This record gives sequence, structure tokens and C-alpha cells, in this order.
Amino acid sequence: MSEENIDVAIFDDDEDILSICKYVLQEHGWKISTFTNCSDVTSKVRECAPGVIFMDNWIPPKGGIVATQELKQEQDLKNIPVVYFSANSEISKLASNAGAEYFLAKPFDLDDLVTTIQKALAGSKASEN
Repeated sequence: MSEENIDVAIFDDDEDILSICKYVLQEHGWKISTFTNCSDVTSKVRECAPGVIFMDNWIPPKGGIVATQELKQEQDLKNIPVVYFSANSEISKLASNAGAEYFLAKPFDLDDLVTTIQKALAGSKASEN
């Protein structure tokens, strides 16, 4: 699967972050699906079938930890890499508690956003082999 055909799902309740991420990532050829809440998170992820998921810590109604854990409990979704992103100073601990494979601290450099996706995609390809 080439990177151009990859969908990236972004869960964040901050519309500014969603629009900036969507703009920048579409410039790199990725298809972006954005969500302002994590209600019915498994259905949303199944619908867009992303190669990478970005999950905010404070996403309503249940938060990123619970939403990520729900995804990781599903056989068909558990191998999709999750990048936990938050301004919380304990982000690495939160990401670990959630079961996310990667994390990105807010505020982040847009180059770091792209690099993190590339790293997650490379990691998921390596685990498929």
C-alpha cells in the first residue's frame, strides 16, 4: 500500500488543530478523516479504514485513553498504529496507559507531525512482515 492511498484519522475537539493538520497532511498526499468526538469510535475508524490514528487526550465524551483502549480491543482494528497527542506533560505515560504506539506533544512542529506518521506507517509495515 503506497503512502498516497493511506487515510489518517484525527480525533481532536479543537477545530483549528483539525483544519491545520488536514491542510498540511493533504499536501503530502494523505487522505484525512477528522472527528471532533470519540462517540462510536470503532464505527468511525472502520468506516474510514485509516493507516494511522491520531487521538487527543481530552476528546469528548470519554477521552482518548478509553477510546484508544476500545480500538485496541477490536481484532480488526488493534493493529492500526495510534499516535496519542496532547499538551499534557505526562504524554508518554498517557500514551502507554491508552495502548498507543506513538505520541506527539502539543504544540508540535508540522514537520514532526509528518515524520510521526511516516514512522507509524513504517512500523506497521514492519509488523506485517
